[in-house]
Amino acid sequence: MAKFPTLQDQLGDPIAGNGLLHRRFFLQSGAAIAGAAATLGTASAESIGTAAPEWTKKPGAAFNGYGVPSHWRDNIQRLVVTNAPPGREVAGSSRTPLEMMEGTITPGGLHYVRNHNGTPDVDPNKHELMIHGLVRQPLVFTLDNLLRYPMESRIHFVECAGNSGAISASAEPQQVRASTIHGLLSCSEWTGVKLSTLLEEAGLDKRGTWILAEGADSAAMSRSVPVWKALDDAMIALYQNGEPIRPEQGFPMRLLLPGFEGNTNVKWLRRMKVMDGPMYSRDETSRYTELMPDGKAREFMLQMEPKSLILKPSFGINMQGPGYYEISGLAWSGLGRVRRVDVSADGGKSWAEAALSAPVQTKALTRFRLPWMWNGQPAVLTSRTTDDKGVVQMSRAQWVAQYAPRQNFHFSAMQSWAVDAGGKVSNVYV
Repeated sequence: MAKFPTLQDQLGDPIAGNGLLHRRFFLQSGAAIAGAAATLGTASAESIGTAAPEWTKKPGAAFNGYGVPSHWRDNIQRLVVTNAPPGREVAGSSRTPLEMMEGTITPGGLHYVRNHNGTPDVDPNKHELMIHGLVRQPLVFTLDNLLRYPMESRIHFVECAGNSGAISASAEPQQVRASTIHGLLSCSEWTGVKLSTLLEEAGLDKRGTWILAEGADSAAMSRSVPVWKALDDAMIALYQNGEPIRPEQGFPMRLLLPGFEGNTNVKWLRRMKVMDGPMYSRDETSRYTELMPDGKAREFMLQMEPKSLILKPSFGINMQGPGYYEISGLAWSGLGRVRRVDVSADGGKSWAEAALSAPVQTKALTRFRLPWMWNGQPAVLTSRTTDDKGVVQMSRAQWVAQYAPRQNFHFSAMQSWAVDAGGKVSNVYV
């Protein structure tokens, strides 16, 4: 008599502490693992009849000009952080609800926003981009001009330099959702004109090593950008996820610097001045630096280090009793591609390599997954990224030891979640 495989046969033996399973489990098909489906009843199988759902008995909604999400999911919104002083309420941020999303692409309406003095209403018919300074011939581009140039599309993340900073700045872990701490992070398909194309047309002077990029907002947001980056993969982005970039993302055009800290990706871009050194502008001397233990500060630490974050489970997404679960999260690196993500369920004592969802692209978010058979005992979940440059994500203790107290820019260390015996998930430091 044939022996049917048991659940344990299908899952295999754990390869790391507290029940982490091998990532190859996702390659198996037809495995009945979750046991969450209800038994099919006769009434629920009827396509038409008294037991049919109400929405099948009448016509649906009419067409509209612009689609919106289902009202059943209107709780999936950005978290608006309002901590600005009186009179500066338009300076602040709204954060992407990472733990409520799947995949890697952030919808335009959920992309995080960080503004220094509100969102300007820029008339695209009057807006111009000027390139000047150490160039052969200064040039001015209108939006219509740029739309005539060859364009390319690439998927990249954008992350604020202050993202996750609460983990380093707070002595005790905050018991809040992942998006509250890490939500200044989003990923989109960007379409636009390569900056190198425009600089080549203007004619770069050999003395030009830096570019000052300035926005058209009332804060005149400006940052210095090294020329090597401008000639590498920088873009003047005109579209996001297939539609014109939205006002809060820089309409009609923004600078996109893949892998660089968020505020160097200047929005509402109006001016680029080629210079023989950085400008040391207000926004790169008063903040976005790294304060060291000896009182000195490192400047222009522009590339975001490799990082990862477990989103399911996480604070507010608790376990529903012992059994099979999928650990899922995001990994990224401003230096290149994610090479691997390791997950631990015992606070870093043992590790299992997670499966990476294709495609794994450079300077883009990568979804990782790992099967987990939770036995109902306390566990501490954490993840670490290794990128294709060989850089490995640090522990919090290692990261904090490098800097002066309360340094909260460019935090890239591991995040840990504790699961208690009742399935409740909390933020912990390991």
